[in-house]
Amino acid sequence: MSNCVTVGSKFPEFKKKSVVSIEKGKEFYDISNEDMNGKWTVMFWWPKDFTFVCPTEIAEFNNKFSDFEDRDTLLLGASTDSEFVHLAWRNDHDDLRDLRFPMIADTSKSLAEELGILEENEKIAYRATFIIDPDGIVRWLNINDLSVGRNVDEVLRVLDALQTDELCPCNWSKGEETLTQQMQSA
Repeated sequence: MSNCVTVGSKFPEFKKKSVVSIEKGKEFYDISNEDMNGKWTVMFWWPKDFTFVCPTEIAEFNNKFSDFEDRDTLLLGASTDSEFVHLAWRNDHDDLRDLRFPMIADTSKSLAEELGILEENEKIAYRATFIIDPDGIVRWLNINDLSVGRNVDEVLRVLDALQTDELCPCNWSKGEETLTQQMQSA
């Protein structure tokens, strides 16, 4: 992992094929960082299609899609598999047929490499999650080892905290007072 995008870094420029539908003739769409301009974005990566932990995460992000939409946040999924493998997996897996977000295909592995999330041996992406602000700056990232699924509720909690633009204490949840509010009322 020679390169590494981290908190405070500008998210790299990219243009990748993605799967957006299983409807014949409407399966593919090119996604780029221009689609993210002016929007909060959550991009999450998984190692491989047709595996075991990955569909549980992808399905849970899909179950919470409306929560991201309510926060005016673009949700993007990605792996180093091709768009054709993504499409086959969506057609094959009951929990993935009705995804409401794109599955980005980083077949060249260039974006995963630039992000610093490419696993050394198999050259597949780690379970990485990036929260990017409307200016294209990475505000939060989390990387899990290949065998451990992430917590989608935690991604939403951190997104909520970032969107307050205030000081949020440990274990803060949306609706609770921020430290900024506590300091102002003191």
